[in-house]
Amino acid sequence: MVELGSGSYTYETTGENWGNIPEDWTYKEATSVAVDENDKVYVFNRGTHPMIVFNTDGDILDTWGDGEFTNPHGVTIGPDDSVWCVDNGDHTVKKFSKKGEKLLQLQGGEPAPAMSGDPFNAPCQVAIDPNNSNIFVADGYSNARVHKYDPTGRLLTSWGESGTDSGQFNIVHNIIIDKEGLVYIADRENQRVQVFDNDGNFISQWNDMSRVAAITMGSGDDPDVYLGEYFCGIRSNETGTNLGPRVSVMDRKGNVRARLGTQSFGDEPGRFYSPHGIAVDSKGNIYVAEVSWSDYGSQMDPPREPRSMQQLVRKG
Repeated sequence: MVELGSGSYTYETTGENWGNIPEDWTYKEATSVAVDENDKVYVFNRGTHPMIVFNTDGDILDTWGDGEFTNPHGVTIGPDDSVWCVDNGDHTVKKFSKKGEKLLQLQGGEPAPAMSGDPFNAPCQVAIDPNNSNIFVADGYSNARVHKYDPTGRLLTSWGESGTDSGQFNIVHNIIIDKEGLVYIADRENQRVQVFDNDGNFISQWNDMSRVAAITMGSGDDPDVYLGEYFCGIRSNETGTNLGPRVSVMDRKGNVRARLGTQSFGDEPGRFYSPHGIAVDSKGNIYVAEVSWSDYGSQMDPPREPRSMQQLVRKG
């Protein structure tokens, strides 16, 4: 067990894979994680069962999604407790009940032409507006676009293009919406967060980031924003510090409240591989899903499946 952070942002972690899964199961890698209003933890993964639902002690409550997904990527809990899953292998966004019954599907099957701006080509994540249940899709790997739908799945508007200027994206990877309707985008390879109004008009950006892959927001009147960041150095500088991978806690203006993790990638407690998904429960505990197999384990000699799911227990 090690401590990360300081003061009221102090966390403990074991550095071990979180979740009490049977020995004959595997995550392969956990790609995304979400927590519902009852603190049930949904781990979307590429292993034995694509969706595993836990309590906060890591005990399994449910599994579903077998045979439904090609390449699990992102999971989001809607304001009605629905579960939204993004599959970047078959280019779909799907809405499920919390028991895994499919309720709605956007697109699917064939990708839109790369960088066409049309939905979808390898989408990454979805956010649901808490004010009106509109659906926002981060269409990020082979597009540079955000698509806004009404609750029935009717496309309302899209914005964004490839580039580094304000309002442009270099992998629009993750997305959240606050109670005021502001849209926060993890613009991963541009190493920043961009903030827009509900119609896609640029407001501001947060710099001094590593490669921001994951973003979520806590609860309360003035919630914190939690970021999962990849390593942004190069392999010849993999012993460099404060380059990620890490978790950052920010306020909604982009001011840093805590940085969790100073060392580069690795197995040791207090380190990360590739924080690809992030969620927070009602006690302030942080859950981090890492695509450690794709980014690291598959290239090890011999290949192995590193830890891909961590819980950071808030102590401060």
